[in-house]
Amino acid sequence: MMYELELLPEAERLDSRTASASQTPKDFSLTYSPAKSRAHVLSDSFGRVHKYLRISLVEHCNLRCSYCMPEGGLDWTPTDQLLTVDEIIRLARLFVAQGVTKIRLTGGEPLLRPGIEKIVEALSPLPSLKTLAITTNGLLLKRKLPKLQAAGLNLINLSLDTLQPDRFEAITRRDGLGLVLEAIDEMLMSGYDPVKINCVVMRDVNEDELVDFVGLTRDKSIEVRFIEFMPFDDNRWSGEKLVPYEEMLRVIRQVYPLEPIACG
Repeated sequence: MMYELELLPEAERLDSRTASASQTPKDFSLTYSPAKSRAHVLSDSFGRVHKYLRISLVEHCNLRCSYCMPEGGLDWTPTDQLLTVDEIIRLARLFVAQGVTKIRLTGGEPLLRPGIEKIVEALSPLPSLKTLAITTNGLLLKRKLPKLQAAGLNLINLSLDTLQPDRFEAITRRDGLGLVLEAIDEMLMSGYDPVKINCVVMRDVNEDELVDFVGLTRDKSIEVRFIEFMPFDDNRWSGEKLVPYEEMLRVIRQVYPLEPIACG
């Protein structure tokens, strides 16, 4: 079971959601059928309608986060075996034609993908696509943001697990916190409202920064989502670094009042 906590600006509102294995079967097929309104609907064999598509643009990343990949990296799929920019655009258009209203571009680190501006520019004008988003570590974002915004990117999630430079380097095995913080300021100045930050919380790593992250939302249009660490080690469950969401709530409540909000 996985919980996500969202702390929103002003009232530090709380949103918790769960997803169990019974709700997300491992094996299912996707089909589409014309709805009564003649709109196309993408659904699976369990009758669930799917309107959200995630597209992984690249496998590689310019960080080596300790919980994500080995320090030396991995064996990446050869570039000539990846979908081309034109193929990505064509597939995305087909999914939008079948009822998808939100597309998120991910990786790896999606900003490493050559032609990402072309992809955003091609997808953003699609009439029924309401949200075109990206999840990034932020290292390249300040430099690429002007062209991405001009191309129509309307939502950015930034992955950030610490606000301390030495800890950032320990977690990611790279230097670069300053670039990420500059990217956050650039997004705010460019009108992204809100700026969304995803933070993976780990025991004896960064759980002492919960209140610091919440503090970011007080005076700036920033939303912080605290994500429970998924404690798998070589396919074995290990809860040593897991900080349960109940514990996060207790820590935050000592400083900030929290009010439940309705999901959805």
